[in-house]
Amino acid sequence: MPKNKEDQCMIYTSLAENLQEVTGKFGNSPDVIIRKFTIIQTQIKVAAIYIDGLVDKVMVDEFISHAMSLNTLAEGQQKVSSGPDAFNYIKEKALSIGEEKIIKDWKVLFAALLSGETVILIDDSVEAISGNTSGGEVRAVSEATTQVAIRGSKESFTEAIGTNLSLVRRRIKSSNLWVESFKIGEVTQTDVSIMYINGIANDKSIKQLRTNLKDTKIDALLESGYIEQLIEEKIYSPFPTVFNTERPDSVAGNLLEGRIAIFVDGTPFVLIAPATFFLFFHSVDDYYQRFDISSLIRLLRFVCLFISLFGPAIFISLVNFHQEMIPTPLLINLASQREGVPFPAFIEAVMMEITFEIIREAGIRLPSQIGQTVSIIGGLVLGQAAVQAGIVSPAMVIVVSITGISSFATPSFNMALSIRLLRFLILFVSGFIGLYGIALIGIMLIGHMCSLRSLGVPYLSPAAPFIPEDQKDTIIRAPFQSMKTRPRLVSQKNKKRLEMNKKNGGSK
Repeated sequence: MPKNKEDQCMIYTSLAENLQEVTGKFGNSPDVIIRKFTIIQTQIKVAAIYIDGLVDKVMVDEFISHAMSLNTLAEGQQKVSSGPDAFNYIKEKALSIGEEKIIKDWKVLFAALLSGETVILIDDSVEAISGNTSGGEVRAVSEATTQVAIRGSKESFTEAIGTNLSLVRRRIKSSNLWVESFKIGEVTQTDVSIMYINGIANDKSIKQLRTNLKDTKIDALLESGYIEQLIEEKIYSPFPTVFNTERPDSVAGNLLEGRIAIFVDGTPFVLIAPATFFLFFHSVDDYYQRFDISSLIRLLRFVCLFISLFGPAIFISLVNFHQEMIPTPLLINLASQREGVPFPAFIEAVMMEITFEIIREAGIRLPSQIGQTVSIIGGLVLGQAAVQAGIVSPAMVIVVSITGISSFATPSFNMALSIRLLRFLILFVSGFIGLYGIALIGIMLIGHMCSLRSLGVPYLSPAAPFIPEDQKDTIIRAPFQSMKTRPRLVSQKNKKRLEMNKKNGGSK
């Protein structure tokens, strides 16, 4: 056995000691498969090791049979008289099928096994041969579940990082589409890759993201949400600064604008950075429709944003502090409805909002077949029963229902959660100082968003700082003929993305 620390990292000469090291490292786990062979005549022992469930067994059999074909070749047997001879002969046979490599230390060997590779160890040799036989049971590419495609591709990412990278490469057939890989997680050793288009993405953003990932020291990385939280510049902000999606066409579109995609093995959600506030209200379907239809839908989303944030708060402010702003007939109706309600309007709104959130959360956690039924019927039954019991007024049920429905119009689930959180804060402030409190909170939120950055890009760009040429794809979407340049602060190189000739309605 080796004595010094440096030698302990190297593979041993004895096959028995090597197999003992492997079984001891994995605690004699039954899914670590060891297949032993003996070379005819020379009686040199060889072992192939792989982890069941991480490999494609057809590829394993092909790799082993190809590497060990010397058992049936008399001329091969004559060449093999010792361990080094066997290693050289097997190396020539194995390396001929590609994606194989030579391993000399234990750290690389264990990493190869855990990545789904098959390792061949030879007695009396301090080197091993590994072949890429990764496979096993993986989920097939299917339709996206959280981002429904009205028009466009129905494909969505899977939990296999290799499949996800290939889905994007099929859409962007460019040699400038670069990928960098990392291993993050001291225990999990999770594969993480960043993808960007060289010459379009901002070099400063790439460098900052690369540094953030390299400096990440964590024991486990189980989902892309870990990365999302670790690379945020302000962790106590209610607003997300990293966009996530499970649609390959959305990732491709953002890459072409100069953004960077972050892929994490084991999750179908890919992160996009830098992300601005307006990006969370854009949908990839907006670019598949005519510009006038897409612009109208986007304007509707921002109206829904205002309603979901300030709807109940404005209603409470008007009823409690600013009755003079309500038309007299409507004010009389509201007063008559509230005649038998025992709670103030503020308490009534809080109760209804909490009840609505409970119903929504219960609907999400229940099986899909009954979750929607519980959400719809539960809301109708509870709302009607609360009005008949005199606990809440009909007007409050209408306000809370419209607010809840408006929050579903936000395409990004992360941003929708932030809006739900902020709605309670604004509701509490409006219950004490009315519209003045809503205005104060609005100013504070805008000031806070102005201070946010996503990989160095201002969060409210191109509104703050105001960039006139980038307004064509912010709140509205201009025709493609007008969107000739990429976002200025996102991509600072290769800004031109469309050049029209006069025949097609443009000018060079």
